[in-house]
Amino acid sequence: MSEDILVKREDGVVEIRFNRPAKKNALTNAMYGIAADALEAAQKDAETKAILFTAEGDMFTAGNDLSDFAAIATGGEPRHVERFLRAIATAEKPLIAAVTGNGVGVGATMLLHCDIVIMAEEARLSTPFTALGLTPEAASSLLLPARIGHARAFMMLALGQPMSGTEAAQAGLATEAAPREEVEARARKLAREVCLRPAEAMRITKKLLRDVEAIGARMQVEGAHFNDRLRSPEARAAFEAFFKR
Repeated sequence: MSEDILVKREDGVVEIRFNRPAKKNALTNAMYGIAADALEAAQKDAETKAILFTAEGDMFTAGNDLSDFAAIATGGEPRHVERFLRAIATAEKPLIAAVTGNGVGVGATMLLHCDIVIMAEEARLSTPFTALGLTPEAASSLLLPARIGHARAFMMLALGQPMSGTEAAQAGLATEAAPREEVEARARKLAREVCLRPAEAMRITKKLLRDVEAIGARMQVEGAHFNDRLRSPEARAAFEAFFKR
């Protein structure tokens, strides 16, 4: 197993830790595969009651590793990002995120599928899809406006305007904001509280709170647009400009 993703289970909590700090925890296809495997296994494990996302270093994740992502997009290798997104969208067990640093792209949109999000006050979320000639993913075009309203969602998804942890908590995108050094401890405490609740009651409650069919349908529509955009002249030009920097 790659050391870029660390997976462990303790007291009913499966922790998935992004562990590539030298590359700002940018996610490769292999990392998505490991995370998807962990999520799928956790759903089948009766002893697992909650899933916790954490990250090493000062960045939650910079999103997709663009070099790896561009190669996979034009090749025949399976894109594990799709498995990962499907796994978080359909997860029946509570997902918790401890966001101690910035989250970019999927590092922001994946939080829309988490039931508890504890963010560092100064951490920033950004979704620079259009700057790369791309479009929203992870059902963010459905979930983000529902969470924070159309006006603020447009500024984030269309113009890439960042949102701080403090602002995210105020807007309802995060559960709460805390000093960076307290984020993981707070998230772990809440994960333990989740584990103390009856598991089936928790599963049903989460299911009632999320329209998984609508989320899946939106992800399919977004995915078709996203894949088309990956091959567009706009995206090629944006990627070339990024790699020249």
